[in-house]
Amino acid sequence: MNSSNSTTIHVSETKAEAKGKAPIVATTIATPHPNAGWKKGVAIFDFLLRLAAIAATLAAATAMGTTDETLPFFTQYFQFQASFDYLPAFMFFVVATAIASGYLALSLYPFH
Repeated sequence: MNSSNSTTIHVSETKAEAKGKAPIVATTIATPHPNAGWKKGVAIFDFLLRLAAIAATLAAATAMGTTDETLPFFTQYFQFQASFDYLPAFMFFVVATAIASGYLALSLYPFH
């Protein structure tokens, strides 16, 4: 490359840089973020939804796990006993909702 094709840009120094003192850019004062209000509202809404989900899953697991029903099948003389542990799908439902409520309780950990 020829030196005749190169371009030189001259940047002058400020008085502070010439003396060896650069201007201070960082401050120790905390300034609030202008959009922080709606983020706090979303965080509170998220927390309340998690609490509602915990309550719903615990209520579902408790209701399903503690019910014992006697239902008339055809007439009042033929009755059917129903419990959650009679069918594997109902057993899975109780265990899955209990696990889900435990996971939801653990997901609240960052909020304390």
